[in-house]
Formats: sequence, C-alpha cells, structure tokens
Amino acid sequence: MILTVGGIKGGTGKTTIATNLTIWLASQGADVLLVDADEQESASDFTAWRDETTDGQAGYTLVQLNGATVRRQVEQLRPKYDHIIIDTGGRDTASQRAALFASDAYLIPFAPRSYEIWTLSKVLSLLDEIQGTRASPLRVYSFLNKADARGVDNSDATSVLLESEGLNLIDFPIVNRKAFASAASKGLSVFEMTPADEKATTEAERLFTYIMQTQI
Repeated sequence: MILTVGGIKGGTGKTTIATNLTIWLASQGADVLLVDADEQESASDFTAWRDETTDGQAGYTLVQLNGATVRRQVEQLRPKYDHIIIDTGGRDTASQRAALFASDAYLIPFAPRSYEIWTLSKVLSLLDEIQGTRASPLRVYSFLNKADARGVDNSDATSVLLESEGLNLIDFPIVNRKAFASAASKGLSVFEMTPADEKATTEAERLFTYIMQTQI
C-alpha cells in the first residue's frame, strides 16, 4: 500500500503522522519504506536521529526523492515493500503531485484553526486535477491533527470539513499532546515512549487502524 501524507499548508504535523504511521506498521512486522519528498527533509532528520539513538535499528528504510521522478521511482519500489509512506511538504509541489499519482491513499491532516481551513479550496482544486487524470480514484482521508483538548475550534473545523465533498473526514482527531514532541526528540514514535501516554497512543492507533482497514 502506498500512502501520501500531505496538504498545502505547513505546520499541520505531516511528518509526525508519517513517521508514527511508518513505525506503527513496522512494529506489526511489515517491511516499510518511508519516502522523504519534502524539501525541509524533516523525516530524514528524524530517521538519522532515530538511527543514532537505536544503534541503527530504525525498523524501516528511508529514501529521499523529489520532483516529478517521485512517481516513477515509487512505482519501481512498490514490489519490494509491504507499505510505502510518502511525507510531502506543505505546498503544492511537483513532488506531492507525483506522489499522489503513485499512491493508493492521501492523508491530509488539518489543524483546527481558521487559517488552516482557508486552504480547503486549494486542496479541493488539487484533488480535482489529480482525480481527473488517474486510472483509479485516489482514496482521501482528512482528519484533525494538533487538535485542542477542548473548545469550539475542533467542532467548527469538523463542521467545515464535513461539508467539503471529497475530503472524507475521519472524525478521529489527534490532540496536540506533548507526548508526540517528546517521543520525536528521542527518535521514537509515541507508541515507544515509556511511560506511555495512553491517550496519545489510543488516538493514533485508532486513526491508523481505520485507514489501513479501509484499504483492504
């Protein structure tokens, strides 16, 4: 399965989702490739730190790809892995478009703030272009990431996303918890932290399980 984590707004936690999903899949025995197609190379930096802190036992393979060649190279790599996770930048780039042509699913995290929701029209326009030229439909999953523990911003953002046809909102928000940053600082996923943050792991596992089960 090939899944791209993307969007056209920075700061929504795409790399956090991509790396945690990669490690979660690898922990289940899957052979996973993480593709860093983001110019900021955050997934590469995380993996380098993880390799150092785990004595080279990251548990997955990472490659850096960019530009229009992402599609061709990912398609060539598909037979070698159980899953490929592509981390793209928060802009409408050639890398992201190429990734979407090669992918089975598109994961779009949104932070529950008004300026995030303003990007909806641009995301929908990008999806229209991609879906119109693919041989088979791209599965799309949007969800709230870095959500508030409480407050009206979550519900307001959820309402707007539900009204946006084609975004397929999954109402399994991931709250902006310190555990994600703490884990990343140690080269770990939130699932590997000790002591565990049960709320964080439950939220992430619920989201990932839903996405992967609907891909079967």
